[in-house]
Amino acid sequence: MNPSQIRVGLGYDIHPLVTGRPCILGGVRIPSDVGPDGHSDADVVLHAIADAILGAAGLRDIGYYFPNNDAAIKGLDSAVIVKKAVAEAKANGGWRVGNVDVVIIGERPKVMAHVEAMKARVAEIIGIASSQVGIKATTNEGMDSIGQGKALAVQAICFIFKGN
Repeated sequence: MNPSQIRVGLGYDIHPLVTGRPCILGGVRIPSDVGPDGHSDADVVLHAIADAILGAAGLRDIGYYFPNNDAAIKGLDSAVIVKKAVAEAKANGGWRVGNVDVVIIGERPKVMAHVEAMKARVAEIIGIASSQVGIKATTNEGMDSIGQGKALAVQAICFIFKGN
């Protein structure tokens, strides 16, 4: 494959965790007494994936397309954000997603029992097979706000390519 036909992008997101907020990660509702707080549904997994896709395509970040001060998108399903990123990458260079790999960083909620459901949902949103989605979790070993269970962060990397 010609190197000009492939790219890689990195995405990152972090949100504070608050009591009583739904916990939606990777498009899946996770049972938890806390959830990420934010303007949309605050799905940190999907936000990091969207930024990885947009970055790989050389486009602006999700805040450009979905500003957090736009009242019209309050509570927005983050699947809409990822679908927009996929569409923008395709429209601006003919890019297609090859795979995404995600690391969820946090002490809570425990997500490993939900990984397969998240992989399936992320794959559905992007339009790829679940075997093209990697999701894993780790902790911050008690350090900083993430390690103290006050926040949840996600790193995502995405491979995109031109072609069919």
